Amino acid sequence: MSQFPDDPNKTVLTGFDPNKTVIGAGPADNRTVAMGAAPGADPNRTTAWAPPSQELSVTVTPSRIATMSNGPAREQFLVELSAPSDPGLPGVASAGPRTPLNLCLVIDRSGSMEGPPLEYAKQACGFVVDLMGPDDILSIVVFDETVEVLMAPQRVTNRQAVKDGISQLTPGYTTNLYDGIHLAAHQLAQHAESGRATRMVVLSDGDPTAGIKDFASLVAHAGDVKTRGITCTFLGFGPDYNEELLAAMAKKAGGNYYYIPQPQLIPEIFRTELQKLMSVSAMHLRLSLRLSRWVNLRGVTGHSVPPDSREFTLDLADLERGAVMQIVMDFDFPNHPLGHYRVAGGALNYTDASGLERSQNLDLVMEFTADAARYSAPVDPRVSAAAQVSAASRTVEKTIMGLKTQQITAAAALSDLQKTQALLMSQGRTSEAQEVTIAMQAIQRGDTGGAEKTLMGTMVNLDQGKK
Repeated sequence: MSQFPDDPNKTVLTGFDPNKTVIGAGPADNRTVAMGAAPGADPNRTTAWAPPSQELSVTVTPSRIATMSNGPAREQFLVELSAPSDPGLPGVASAGPRTPLNLCLVIDRSGSMEGPPLEYAKQACGFVVDLMGPDDILSIVVFDETVEVLMAPQRVTNRQAVKDGISQLTPGYTTNLYDGIHLAAHQLAQHAESGRATRMVVLSDGDPTAGIKDFASLVAHAGDVKTRGITCTFLGFGPDYNEELLAAMAKKAGGNYYYIPQPQLIPEIFRTELQKLMSVSAMHLRLSLRLSRWVNLRGVTGHSVPPDSREFTLDLADLERGAVMQIVMDFDFPNHPLGHYRVAGGALNYTDASGLERSQNLDLVMEFTADAARYSAPVDPRVSAAAQVSAASRTVEKTIMGLKTQQITAAAALSDLQKTQALLMSQGRTSEAQEVTIAMQAIQRGDTGGAEKTLMGTMVNLDQGKK
């Protein structure tokens, strides 16, 4: 690859397929080669198998082989991140080493949690205690109108003692979510070490009614916690919490969002989230890009980027072992000359499971042509599928807002959701499709609030781009 000296945005590609760029790969990566011994190695000597790299695999695929030159054009790029699977010999199951946790459970014990909700929350905390390994650090913060540390950050050496402490939890009065998160972040900061996944899991069943309560301040607070290397997941329980708030905080804090309609489901949701935390392969992912001349950004999957931005950085969700993240970027090219050009360049930075800082360069390259047959070619099916899933998230968002404002009827919502459910199934997004089905069933029985809370989780999942 060599650049023209008179145009820093133009790139000549040699021995390179511009329709599928493999980041970090050499020019011969599309060839099949025989596996040989390392230079100087004895071919008669048995060599121990080496575990796979902890690096992510990153591919960039444009929507078409080429686009129109010297006139307005619009194309999309799919950036796909793939985390390495469990290390181990091929065909042999292996849990593999995992990233040690620095975990804080933040439990709402306001008056509305009295009874089964608080009892199931205690059970869920006990389940977490049982799964903590010798290298994990656990802390527990509880909040009502006041906040307190139930368990200071420590390795769990006496599980029963911790469970006994949890069992003494009693309900309080109002809900001080802001200060609960603030105190939890302080606990986590004491052990925010490289190579340790620092996580906060918050369970709440109501709107904030004490401390700082406004939407913007709480979401900004979640974002501030994220800048300190702490990812926050929010679990909303029951019919009375603000799903818009918890989902917005989860997105801002880089974590997950769950709706728990019944108290007996609290332990299972904790189990699901903990399994994700224990299989993290890449943390603190940041994708930074700089646009070339004659290029405008129209949108990015799950992210709000100002349309006039020339440089931007996307904070991405953590990736679990074997997971794939798809990010669709939509570009305008008002009047681009003939040739192969770099549309945007940048880098992906992250921390792998062993705590090493990693960086991979990124190039988004497009050919501009006057050949109508080439720039009118069908869109790459992989890019098209990812773009449809991205668009489905906006459809779900519109349905949620339509239900909240009563601007659409239940029948119209069901019609839109049926189409979305079919699309998600066709793209293999079975988990999100099941959530849409649950939301449709809630609408049919008149529970629009439950439908909205379920769909909010679907939207957050789709915006993360993971599958």
